[in-house]
Amino acid sequence: MVHSMTAFARVERAGTQGTLSWELRSVNHRYLEPHLRLPESFRDLEGAVREALRQGLSRGKVECTLRFTEETAGKPLQVDLERAAQLVAAAETVASLIKQPAPLNPLEVLAWPGVLVADASDPQALNNDALALFSEALSELKAGRGREGADLAKLLDERLVSINEEVATLRTLVPQMLATQRQKVMDRFADMKAELDPQRLEQEMVLLAQKSDVAEELDRLSTHVTEVRRVLKTGGQAGRRLDFLMQELNREANTLGSKAFDPRSTQAAVNLKVLIEQMREQVQNIE
Repeated sequence: MVHSMTAFARVERAGTQGTLSWELRSVNHRYLEPHLRLPESFRDLEGAVREALRQGLSRGKVECTLRFTEETAGKPLQVDLERAAQLVAAAETVASLIKQPAPLNPLEVLAWPGVLVADASDPQALNNDALALFSEALSELKAGRGREGADLAKLLDERLVSINEEVATLRTLVPQMLATQRQKVMDRFADMKAELDPQRLEQEMVLLAQKSDVAEELDRLSTHVTEVRRVLKTGGQAGRRLDFLMQELNREANTLGSKAFDPRSTQAAVNLKVLIEQMREQVQNIE
């Protein structure tokens, strides 16, 4: 089963100390590129979160945002007087260097980091809760990537069916197109009332058949389609391999277009390129 690199997950849990919530957003990227947004009091989790991402994902740009809303109902405000005194002293030192400094506002002092302290709680227990919640969010993200990956595989398989149909049609049309081209040459000679050398005509038709021989390209297209299906069925980290196969399919379609000598073969080559381009766009999202 293949996995998409695009997904979203959000989990939330309320506890005695407050409410924790994780938001994970994943988009396609060449490598695994995590972006963490953690509150200052949860910075210790960064290493564990990055390791969990490395263990669970292989590619994608992943934004991880942790929010913590502290439960303050019924809790008295506590002021770290020692910290406040240090900050006030530092502010007065700076104020002495300024002519006519603005008066110090007590509410502004309370807003400084470290002055208001939360009720005594166990930070380690809170970190453990946040890490456990992250595991849930990561599992939800991986499940979402898996669901979208299954949908992408279905879309790709539909395009592969269409490619096989175009290849089968071309195999049938090539002899008919050569016969049509032969008749056009004979009709032209008849219109010109020129003498037709049967041996020369056969030589020209052989040359035309050699120049327009697309059997090898059609065989390679069929082989690449079979390989794409095998990769999709095997699953895992298939994005780069599928991208390579899309390039090979596109190369064969270009060769078919260069060898086209009939409007029907030209149209078939165009149809193939459209189908392959649609597949390439979807493959960019596969992990």
